[in-house]
Amino acid sequence: MASADELTFHEFEEATNLLAETPHAATTSRSDQLTPQGHVAVAVGSGGSYGAEDEVEEESDKAALLQEKQQQQQPGFWTFSYYQSFFDVDTSQVLDRIKGSLLPRPGHNFVRHHLRNRPDLYGPFWICATLAFVLAVTGNLTLVLAQRRDPSIHYSPQFHKVTVAGISIYCYAWLVPLALWGFLRWRKGVQERMGPYTFLETVCIYGYSLFVFIPMVVLWLIPVPWLQWLFGVLALGLSAAGLVFTLWPVVREDTRLVAMALLSVVVLLHALLAMGCKLYFFQSLPPENVVPSPQITSLPSNIALSPPLPQSIAPS
Repeated sequence: MASADELTFHEFEEATNLLAETPHAATTSRSDQLTPQGHVAVAVGSGGSYGAEDEVEEESDKAALLQEKQQQQQPGFWTFSYYQSFFDVDTSQVLDRIKGSLLPRPGHNFVRHHLRNRPDLYGPFWICATLAFVLAVTGNLTLVLAQRRDPSIHYSPQFHKVTVAGISIYCYAWLVPLALWGFLRWRKGVQERMGPYTFLETVCIYGYSLFVFIPMVVLWLIPVPWLQWLFGVLALGLSAAGLVFTLWPVVREDTRLVAMALLSVVVLLHALLAMGCKLYFFQSLPPENVVPSPQITSLPSNIALSPPLPQSIAPS
């Protein structure tokens, strides 16, 4: 049986032969990290090490996977995954954008400071849904409160107001931005420094601008006409100011006539929406909803009543 000295001699002899075959190899002897059999660790490399080669191979694999992922076909606009990214927002982002729409100020662009090239459809969708629901509910509550003040008023639930409110709000929040985006794309050749917003950014601007009308509609339950109109003017002023301050950097490079006409149309359509909501959902009671009180008609005093006809007496 070979002794320990003979085994150590054979190990050094093998290492010497290996170095003779590969003169550029590097040897590393670690006394504290020996293998379980007590062998000396020898690292052989040509201008590098096995660990570096593994790292290079790993990096190349990652690059290949990344390239393959980038080359994957993008989902079509008719698929659900295409629109999933537009709803990928958290609560803090939505609240920040709502705050930006409620506090407009000159020089503070809503798209640049709040959207940051990441428009979402989550906020506009639920803002429009909430506004339509609140409009329908408060419109019915107005009739209920009026009936409590005047028992002669007959109230019946008007469920069709939910449909009317939903169609009106969603059509305004989508069709008006579409027309505005198309017009700005057509006028793009006149502008020099800044191009028009994308369609989703325009929809996002209009969607968040409607949030201020939600508390306004709730305050319209106060049965004071002049106070209702005051709340409406304040809400319209805040919402329209946000639209003007956001659209001004886009239209200012156009001619003054076109810029002023476009902003005037934007404010006018916003005012028509607010007035339409006020006059339709909070209108005065129609005549058919009021039960007329019974009235006793009296004949004029100068008309004489005809005497009763004499009864004929039959002969006995």
